[in-house]
Amino acid sequence: MIDRYLLRYFLAVVDQGTFSRAATHCHVSQPTLSVGIAKLERLLGTALFFRSNQRVQLTEAGSRFLVHARRIESEFNLAQTAMSAEASIPMLRVGMLHSIPGALLASAVAAIPAVDRGPRLEIIPGSERELVGHLARGRIDVAISLLGRGGDRFLEQPVWEEGYKLAMPLHHPLAQNDQIAAEDLADNVMIVRRHCEALAETSRHFTDRGVRPHFALRTTNDERVLQMVAAGLGITVMPDSYSHPGVAGPRLSGFLARRTIGFLYGHQAEHLQAEPSPVLRAFAEHLAARP
Repeated sequence: MIDRYLLRYFLAVVDQGTFSRAATHCHVSQPTLSVGIAKLERLLGTALFFRSNQRVQLTEAGSRFLVHARRIESEFNLAQTAMSAEASIPMLRVGMLHSIPGALLASAVAAIPAVDRGPRLEIIPGSERELVGHLARGRIDVAISLLGRGGDRFLEQPVWEEGYKLAMPLHHPLAQNDQIAAEDLADNVMIVRRHCEALAETSRHFTDRGVRPHFALRTTNDERVLQMVAAGLGITVMPDSYSHPGVAGPRLSGFLARRTIGFLYGHQAEHLQAEPSPVLRAFAEHLAARP
C-alpha cells in the first residue's frame, strides 16, 4: 500500500524541481525525502526520476504515475474539505420520550426536508428520567418530553396537551361506547404500560372503585401493547395520541389525568427557543397539528 506522504514527497519533487527544495517544502530533511522516494519506487517497481546534480526529471513511468498522483491528492483534498464543511455544521441532538407514539415522531421526521435534517441530526430515545439526565450532562440539546413535572431546571416550551383513553379491541362488547366506567371493566384482563407517567393515577382510579384485574402483560413497548390489545389479550389506558388498527379508544369515565408534551432545552441550547432551527420548527409545527 502506498502511503499518502510518499505521494506528497513525489509531487513536491515534481513541483519544486530538486530534492532539496522538495524537502524544505515538506518540512523534512533531504535524506528523509530521498528515502521516501526510493521506497515509493520500490513499491511501484520502477524508477520515477532521472537524477542529476542540478535538476531531476521524470522518467516515462514517472510521467504516467504523475497523472494518478495528482488525481489521488486532489481526491484527498476534496475529502478533507467536505469533512471540514460537515464538521462546521452544528450537531442537533434531540431526545425523544418513549411514551410518545413512534408513528407520530416518524411522521414529524419525514416532514422535515432532508436538506434541513442533513447529516447532523441525532435522535436519542429515552424515558423521562433518562432524558432529564441526558440534558443535565449535555448529552442532548433538546428533549421532546413531558413538561410541568415539578421542576424548573430546564427551559420549557409546550407543544400539545392531551388526555388519556382506554385502548380495547374493536370486538370488545363495550368498544362502541363513548365512555366506560371502571366498574364495568371489573372482569376484564388488563395490560400494564410500565413506563406510563400516569400509571400510579390509573391504578388508583381502578382500585378506588374496587377493580383489581388480572394483568396479562407488563411492558414498556407501546407497539407491543397495541398489537396485543388488537389481538384481544387485554385492555389498557393510553394517551390520546395513540391509535392502531383494530383498537378502539373510548373514554374512561371520571379519569381526568392529562399530560403536556413539548421541548425541554439544555442550558447550552436555550437560544434555540428564540431562534429555532428548521428541524425544531418542523417538529413543533407537525406535532402541534397532529390528527
